[in-house]
Amino acid sequence: MKNSNKRIWLVGGSSGIGLELTKIFLENEFRIIVSSRTASSSEELLKLKDSYKENIYLLDFDVEDTENIETKIKEVWQVFDGLDIWFYNAGAYEVMDMKSWDYKKFALMNSTNYLGVINIMTNISKYFIKQKSGKWIWNLSLSTYFGLPNGGGYSAPKTALLNLAQSIHPELQQENIDLQIINHGFVKTRLTSKNSFDMPQLMEPKYAAEEIFKGITKDKRFEVRFPTKLRLFLQFLSLIPYKFSLAITKRLIK
Repeated sequence: MKNSNKRIWLVGGSSGIGLELTKIFLENEFRIIVSSRTASSSEELLKLKDSYKENIYLLDFDVEDTENIETKIKEVWQVFDGLDIWFYNAGAYEVMDMKSWDYKKFALMNSTNYLGVINIMTNISKYFIKQKSGKWIWNLSLSTYFGLPNGGGYSAPKTALLNLAQSIHPELQQENIDLQIINHGFVKTRLTSKNSFDMPQLMEPKYAAEEIFKGITKDKRFEVRFPTKLRLFLQFLSLIPYKFSLAITKRLIK
């Protein structure tokens, strides 16, 4: 089933999962605005622009830019005369343990993984509310289930975003706006290439994008989550007493 009437803004679509999602959306006849800091100069996106001329719009946009946000949102809304979906996929990741904790790195992850959503949300919400319809999709992580050693700088803002999503979901429903979150595991990207540890059930970006697409188009549940084994393990940690869960995570430190 095609989705030729669907208009989507994908924030963070120039590489990894975002790029693969862009391809899938175009193949399924979505009209898509793809943004990243360098979207208009991305070779991969420019190739897609050549093939899908009328259905893709490239927008250079930094999620940390608070000065020009109103102008950018207005531009996004005018491209296809409104939006059906806002998909936040931008992300930043740095490996940090307690001996190498870096405030600047954490600030970057916080501004990209959490505050970037707030920056857009506070400006785009009025458009969706006035339209009285739409869907928001935020890409989070299975790490929101339980904090793991060396990963707190990444998972903390992602978990804050999960809490926010839970809080505003009922309010958005009153405005006929749906909110869906994606909690997935390790994906082979330039970000996870920084990891020196074994990543269980490591997925290719194309596979993860296909799972996400199936989840957001066929599943109406609040949370899309995968892969199963890693999800069950982290969910198990969140359910058992801390005495046991923290003893388990301590053993993960090498």
